[in-house]
Amino acid sequence: MNVKKLVTTITCGALLAACSSGDINVAPSTNVSDSNNTVNNGGGNANAVCASYQKSGQTISGTADADGNCTYDSSFVGPKNNLTVDLLLPKLADGGAHIFTSSLFVGETHRSNADLQAAGIAQGGDGPTLTIQAGAVLAFQNNSNFIIINRGSQILANGTASEPITITSTSDLNGTVVPEDVQQWGGMVINGFGVSNKCAYVGTRGTAGFMLDPANPECHIEAEGSAGDDESQYGGDNDADDSGILRYVVVKHTGAEVANGSELNGISFGGVGSGTAIENLQVYSTYDDGIEMFGGSVSFNNYVAVYVRDDSIDIDEGWNGSITNALVIQQETNGQHCIESDGLGSYSSLAQTVRDDFVARGLNSRPTISNLTCIVTPNVGGTHGTGNGWIFREGIWPTINDSVVISSFGANDTTSLTDNYCLRIANPETVMQLNSVVFACQENQNSNEQAIAEGQGAQFATVASGTAKDPTAAADADLQLLEGTQPIGSLMWNVSLIDGVAPLASTAPTSGVATDILGAVSLTDDWTAGWTYGIHPDNRGQALWFE
Repeated sequence: MNVKKLVTTITCGALLAACSSGDINVAPSTNVSDSNNTVNNGGGNANAVCASYQKSGQTISGTADADGNCTYDSSFVGPKNNLTVDLLLPKLADGGAHIFTSSLFVGETHRSNADLQAAGIAQGGDGPTLTIQAGAVLAFQNNSNFIIINRGSQILANGTASEPITITSTSDLNGTVVPEDVQQWGGMVINGFGVSNKCAYVGTRGTAGFMLDPANPECHIEAEGSAGDDESQYGGDNDADDSGILRYVVVKHTGAEVANGSELNGISFGGVGSGTAIENLQVYSTYDDGIEMFGGSVSFNNYVAVYVRDDSIDIDEGWNGSITNALVIQQETNGQHCIESDGLGSYSSLAQTVRDDFVARGLNSRPTISNLTCIVTPNVGGTHGTGNGWIFREGIWPTINDSVVISSFGANDTTSLTDNYCLRIANPETVMQLNSVVFACQENQNSNEQAIAEGQGAQFATVASGTAKDPTAAADADLQLLEGTQPIGSLMWNVSLIDGVAPLASTAPTSGVATDILGAVSLTDDWTAGWTYGIHPDNRGQALWFE
């Protein structure tokens, strides 16, 4: 009766006394100068060392206040005043935060190859670098503010498990935000020179001779939030491009409409290359998508999405990177897809011959996702649509390993298979590969999609509508999704053998050590502990709804 364990480890306990998510605790640090060797204490708390830089012979600096925060207005950085030199944002003492009253745009954007050449920008690292020290807190004042890392520039946000980097809103700092509030500020946009199938190429991706089409070499795609002074572009033919590091970074309360009315994601990755290092990244309470990849080859190790109202993972325009270890927890009454994915940008406008050609030359999205846990709400009235599992369409070729979709808590609308589905496959060019995958939903998918998935060894558990609030072994000895003592103890997701279905085969992870774990996290190796927000009782504003 044993099959692979799908384990999402969440240590449960009594609710915190705090009712908001506004507590961000940062341990004191030693003073650190910025990368331009200029420091300004600003006349406030002596422990506050604000960032500064030299420009045209002048020192441009933030202003420290008596609370140990540093404030930066549009004269420091903002639209039409992009950061053009290297800058360090240090960890501030006594829990201080770097507060921006305007947007933070790193490097300049360029609309043509000639402009890029004139600026000396050809690859990651040519432009300025924003370095954020471990334990630093950045906060943005209003919902028109956001971050852009332009092509050629880099962000080096290198936190640790004990000192994560937090990027959030000032409403989070002052405690006026509640845990599920969104649109407190915009979000992050990172642009690179990676491949997007919205541009023209010759050759086959990943082989010698592949390049932008010499007859049409311009590749400058408008990024999300791009309009007027907020414009930025991405795209190129360098899938190995390096936009920097995001390591132990938590991005909170995003998704506001900026510039042209675009709702930003937690983080948008436009043509970001595989040279970029992303490890231990969380998005928390965002109105639009959690992360969205528009082409490129960037990969993720250890990703957490909590309370994303649209799609926690969104894929488009030929992204061919990987996600290894990912935990997605939707809100009780909101959230659309765990994965929404498209293979070809502007699919509906492409002739069939063009679609076939793009797929043949490897220009479609071809992601690999391993050890993903999706805890999906069976809502039918979310802001972006119903709560669903995975949708693969428009010529995508995904490979999904050792993963699970769970949508089996509480009653939902079972009158239609168009909502609360586990799996959808659309368009003839879409090719899906599943290895050791379990679906446990009140509404699964149509019979054709289930047959395709089962033909690849996936298992489907039938969960009675409205009866699975506490699907323990006592309720169903053959299907055990939840075990442990509530509300104090550990919550452990565990899919046991379904009668008459063969066990899933064990696989070896990248470490080379054999494992029988399905999903994101194991009880003996909880990589979410110590740095994430909203999951563990020692760092959250409310208990998880399914506890």
